[in-house]
Parts: sequence; C-alpha cells; structure tokens
Amino acid sequence: MMADDQSGQGPKKKILVIYHSQGGTTQTMAQCFAAGATREESITVVLKKAEDATLEDLLQCHAIGIGSPEYFGTMAGMIKDFFDRTFVAAEEKTIGLPFVIFVCAGNDGRGAIRQIERIAEGYKWKKVQEHLRVVGSPTQKDLDRLAELGQTLAAGVDFGIF
Repeated sequence: MMADDQSGQGPKKKILVIYHSQGGTTQTMAQCFAAGATREESITVVLKKAEDATLEDLLQCHAIGIGSPEYFGTMAGMIKDFFDRTFVAAEEKTIGLPFVIFVCAGNDGRGAIRQIERIAEGYKWKKVQEHLRVVGSPTQKDLDRLAELGQTLAAGVDFGIF
C-alpha cells in the first residue's frame, strides 16, 4: 500500500530503484540516484537489491531506475533474474512505465545497457532520459550526475511529464 503524502491529497507516486552490487560501487550509485529522487517530496522512493525486489514492487511503481554493473559485456545476472521473475505477470500491466538505466563498467558499459533496453522493450516501457554509464570508479561528478538523474526522473513523474 502506498503512503499518503503530507498534504492529504492521497497516495504518493512511487519510484522503484533496483540494483545489483558485489563490491559496493553500484550500491553507492543506486543510493545517490535514490537520494536525488527523494528531493521531490511528493515522491516515495523504494530502493532494493534486485534479488529482493518483487513483482508487487514493480506493479506499484510509477517509474523504475535500474542499476547494474557490467560483467563480461553483459548486465548482472541478478538484474536478469528480476526480469525473469516479473516479466510474464507484469508485461501487460506496466506498458509505458518510465525507466532509466545506470551502469558501472570496468570497460565500456554499452553491452549491459543494450541488454536491459531490449528487455524493457519487451515490457513496452518508455525510456525517458539518457542512460548513465560510469566507466571505472565513479567520481564525485558522476555521483552528482546520478543524483540529478534521479531527481529529474522523480520530477517528471511528479508533474506527469513521464
């Protein structure tokens, strides 16, 4: 059940942020993205590891941010696992869901983005912003860009742009 906002105008819109992280870098990126999204006070942000995210989380959100490291030119297996667990039940119920991807890559990151985009296309989700690739360890500038990306997604959802 969604939380009511402070103005008494009903349930808040929700952004789901899922990620996978083994070494902590993508987790830090996801936290920065989520922190940016929470700057929009009328938005609730749900931040979860992909392995803990559920079909219900997906069905209740108004937008999704997906964070993955790139392993051997592909997305993390736990991100794929989330898609595998939710696709059949969510496919027709999440058409048009606004999404954005952020990837941490040791090499390039484009392979992971391409794979996630292809799956999002199967769900018929809507890309609403340019995805963010960070190659190597994120700098403060990268983390600031992630927070801005999260806030922009949240503002777009809040104002009904996305």
